[in-house]
Amino acid sequence: MTVADPPNRFREFLRTVARGPSLSRALDAAEAEEAFGLILDGQALPMQVGAFLLVLRQRGETADELTGMVRAARARLTMADLPAADLDWPSYADAHRQLPYFLLAALLVAGAGVRVLLHGGPGAGEASTRHGLEALAIPTAHSAGEAARHLSRAGLAYLPLESLCPPLAELFVLKPVLGVRTAVNSVARALNPSGAAAQIQGVFHPPYVPLHVATQRALGQARALTFKGGGGEGQRNPDKPCRSVALLDGLAGDLVWPQLAVPGWAWRGETLDVGRLAALWRGEWSEPAPVAAVIGTAAMALWLAGRAPDPLSADRLAV
Repeated sequence: MTVADPPNRFREFLRTVARGPSLSRALDAAEAEEAFGLILDGQALPMQVGAFLLVLRQRGETADELTGMVRAARARLTMADLPAADLDWPSYADAHRQLPYFLLAALLVAGAGVRVLLHGGPGAGEASTRHGLEALAIPTAHSAGEAARHLSRAGLAYLPLESLCPPLAELFVLKPVLGVRTAVNSVARALNPSGAAAQIQGVFHPPYVPLHVATQRALGQARALTFKGGGGEGQRNPDKPCRSVALLDGLAGDLVWPQLAVPGWAWRGETLDVGRLAALWRGEWSEPAPVAAVIGTAAMALWLAGRAPDPLSADRLAV
C-alpha cells in the first residue's frame, strides 16, 4: 500500500468528517463502527488515522460516533469468553496526578462480595495504575482463564488493554505523536469487556460526562456512575462535594456525593510514591484525606453495585 493508493473506503469516511464547516458531518453509529473497524484492522494509512482522530478531537466526537467505535472495539476483543463481573472499573488516565487510591477502594468492594474487573492502558510515571497494582501485589491477568481465577480467588481481576484488544492498545502510542488525547481514550473507558451490569466512570474534564452517559445509554449499560474523578480516574475527591450522573436502566439523573474530608490535603503536591498505597492498606501510614478518598470511592462503587440505597447509606457502609 502506498500514499498514492490509499484505501478508498476509509477515505470516504475521512472526507465525510473533514470536508469543512458546510460539507462535513458527524458519522452515525453504523458508519463510525465500520470506520473504526477499518482502523483496528489496519485498513487505513497512519496519516489517515491521525487525521481522522484529530478531526474528531477538534470538533468533539458525538455519542453516535463513540458508540460505533466502542462496538467495533468490542467485536475485536481477544477474550470474548471473559467471566462476568459485577462492576467494570476502567483506568485510562495517562499520568496520575494523585496516587491511585481507587485500587484500595476496589479491594474493599471486592472484599464485600462484588466481583470487580479492572482494565487499563500502560499509563505513565511511577504512580501509574500498574505500579500501584505491583505495590499491592495484585496480579495482572493476560487471559480469560487467568481473569476467571483471579475473580474466583480474590473477587478482583486486572486486564491490560494490550491483552484485551491489541489493535486498540496500539492506538494509544499516538498520544505523544499527536500531542493530545483522542477518542481512543474514551473508547477504552467504555469498553466494559466482561459485560458487567455496573460501570464506574471517572473522567478528567466535566464536559465529557454527558458524552459518556449518552454512550452508556446507547450501548445498553444497565447501571453507571460518571463523574470528574481524581486525576481523571474513577476516584472520588473527598474534600468537596462530588457531582455525578447516575444511569439506571436507561434513566439518567444527577447524584451529589457529600464532602467527607476537611480541606487542606495538597492533592497536586502529594508524594507520588505507590509504596504509600501498601502502607495505607497495612495500617502503617494514614492521613485523613487519602483514607476518605478510599472510603468515599468504595461507597460510590457499593452504591452502584446495589449494596446501598443512597449516598449517605453507602458512605456509612464503606467505613
